[in-house]
Amino acid sequence: MLFYGKEGIMAREKALIGIRLAGLSEGVHEFEFNCMAAEFGDPALSEAGFSEEVSVNVTVEKMEGEMIVTLKTFAVADLTCDLCLAPITAELNGSYRIFYSYEQANERDEEYRLIDRNTVSLDLTEDVRETLLLSVPMKVTCTDNPDCRVFHQEELGEPGEDRKPDSDWQESLEKLKNKYR
Repeated sequence: MLFYGKEGIMAREKALIGIRLAGLSEGVHEFEFNCMAAEFGDPALSEAGFSEEVSVNVTVEKMEGEMIVTLKTFAVADLTCDLCLAPITAELNGSYRIFYSYEQANERDEEYRLIDRNTVSLDLTEDVRETLLLSVPMKVTCTDNPDCRVFHQEELGEPGEDRKPDSDWQESLEKLKNKYR
């Protein structure tokens, strides 16, 4: 136990998301993990909107000289629309593939890591944390909110029907567009 001021903090003895490799036979193995986002102990996850349960599906394909680990994350995040600042709850999915090899190999298209044959377990906690953070969209917009007019789709009219612009800037844009046709 570590002490920080008057509080005792338990040191992590066991990986939050870990796969035991000792005794794992060749072939495809699937593992399911469920934990709370707060268990990662990273303020970046809570800042990104993760506060609820995180589900992780790990597929390990073990072969003679290598292993392929595929992570798939599923979580709900509380986000804010970048345009109207309305709160949005979104289901976010992420995936990440890691190649582990016991020998040096040069031709890999995806993440590649060298691993010792005597490794007892893999700690995938950091990889899952990064996958969660990468699953957050760069631009968050709401689709149901009528106040968010930038991405609001107008109903399509008849092919020959002219639509009137709603505002001055749209009218100016139409004039520019027609000028360069």
